[in-house]
Amino acid sequence: MSASKSSSSGADDPVLLAIVQKQLDHITRQMGWIMTRTARSPLFSESHDFSCFLGTTKGEIASQADGLPIHSGAGGFALRAVLDAFGDDIESGDVFILNDPYVAGGNHLPDWTVVRPLFVDGKLAGFAANRAHQSDIGGGAAGTYNPEATEIFHEGLRLPVMRLVERNKLRRDVQQMLLLNSRCPDLMEGDLGAMLGSVRIGANQMEDLLAGLASSRGTDYLDAVIEYGERRMTRAIAALPDGAWYGEDGSDTDCFGPIEVPIKVKLTVEKGALTFDFTGSSPQTKGFKNSSIANTHSAVYVAVASFFDASVPRNGGTFRPVKIIAPEGSVVNPIAPAAMTMNTVFPSVEIIHACWKALAQTNPSRACAGWGKGVSGISSGRYENGRSFVLYHWHASAGGGAVDGRDGFLQGGNLPTLAGRIMPNVEAYERIYPCRIHRHELRCDSGGAGQFRGGPSADYDCEILVPSSLSVLAEGLHRPSGYGVHGADWGAKGTMIVQEPDQESASVPQYGIRHFSGPVRVVIQGTAGGGWGQPMRRSIDRVLRDVRDGLVSVDAARAQYGVVLKPGHREVDLAATNALREKAR
Repeated sequence: MSASKSSSSGADDPVLLAIVQKQLDHITRQMGWIMTRTARSPLFSESHDFSCFLGTTKGEIASQADGLPIHSGAGGFALRAVLDAFGDDIESGDVFILNDPYVAGGNHLPDWTVVRPLFVDGKLAGFAANRAHQSDIGGGAAGTYNPEATEIFHEGLRLPVMRLVERNKLRRDVQQMLLLNSRCPDLMEGDLGAMLGSVRIGANQMEDLLAGLASSRGTDYLDAVIEYGERRMTRAIAALPDGAWYGEDGSDTDCFGPIEVPIKVKLTVEKGALTFDFTGSSPQTKGFKNSSIANTHSAVYVAVASFFDASVPRNGGTFRPVKIIAPEGSVVNPIAPAAMTMNTVFPSVEIIHACWKALAQTNPSRACAGWGKGVSGISSGRYENGRSFVLYHWHASAGGGAVDGRDGFLQGGNLPTLAGRIMPNVEAYERIYPCRIHRHELRCDSGGAGQFRGGPSADYDCEILVPSSLSVLAEGLHRPSGYGVHGADWGAKGTMIVQEPDQESASVPQYGIRHFSGPVRVVIQGTAGGGWGQPMRRSIDRVLRDVRDGLVSVDAARAQYGVVLKPGHREVDLAATNALREKAR
């Protein structure tokens, strides 16, 4: 490869830069394939609850093509923490591990980040990293999410930046400490091995790429692709009108009782830059829904990246024109020792929604409808052999919001993942865990009606066959959250009940822990996404397809979309439909 020099980066050929970016992206995807094929936990092999990324020696992200955007959007905080902690004491073959949100650039404790430096011609040239959600890291509740936590010490093992591998030799003392603090050490041992393998392959391939580039230093091209991302985003922002706009979303609970927890943002657009000012947002809360500063940045980046053209690169340069003001002591920048394990979901959803609402005012055609807020839980207990299990009830994940030209994603993980987290396979769950899943199907009439329909959620019924505990994580119980835009309807709120044999079914709080001495059924109706545009403008063929697929009922097709079906519900009565739609105008 060859390219003409630029004064700052050593490369300025846009075609070559695009090729280099694609090669970097491919490396991160290969790292992800290694994870799904070698990890032991279903969180990784089934659900892909991890993210792989590549970074520069300045602690900026060069590629984050694989994984969940809420993970890797703030990956630069972790890279800079490694550089700050070890400085010049970084050798070839080292691997570092971290998770703490206060001192190590983490977003929350369950997400452990492993970082492997890479070298070209004996000089530090960049980093390969993997951030992955562990099955269990100790703390007051199995499964890493403790809804009764009021400080971070209740949430599990805190890791500053530590050297896990020293010159290609695993530090057994550090590994033993990690395993001793998990209820699932067998899973953790295998998962750590998968993480280490992924960053080793990623670092090796990135070294080969940089060494093969025809420039004075291969790292010139890393700087160049980041600068290219910055230029593309600056141009995209410059197309918006300068001014100030406001957005707000919020929660109705602090995990211990009803209370309004607003997230308020002032968006200022000026000279190709965005400023998101969260002044006026709620003070930090009693519960574990406080957002670390790294997580807040990542949530804002999710909102920005999903609002603009998908062709804009997703690297550290993309977000250079984005400034974030997050007052200390607020829910978006808490002071230690505030608890925060839930933050990658809540308040991340509220942060993204607030930013979307403000951004939509700058260009209404790009408005994004809201996603449903999750209703889920984690069951934990022991197998017959005494070994612990941790089962995540993710099958009722929320539906996504619609955008212009596309319906919302079907039960698409949750908003901060942008549907990157995958629904686990039911049969695999029944093989791995002591459970029987009686029902898992899309929830009819849940997605917000619109010209483009909101994503439906799911009806889910799972029986845990042994004594267990249930951590309830049910933010979306009390009110709809997937807002519609441009005249569309909101998505449905969720429900959750538990039922023990020979007992009446019982509702649950939004957050809490419940213990059961025998089998119990966990029954969830997930929350759904909002629609985009007037429902009566939806294509008649799309409505018919939705009815045939069981996503919209015959009655809702008539009432919400003005589509009348003939007996048998396989064909549209066009005369009646046209008359009904004309009357509704």
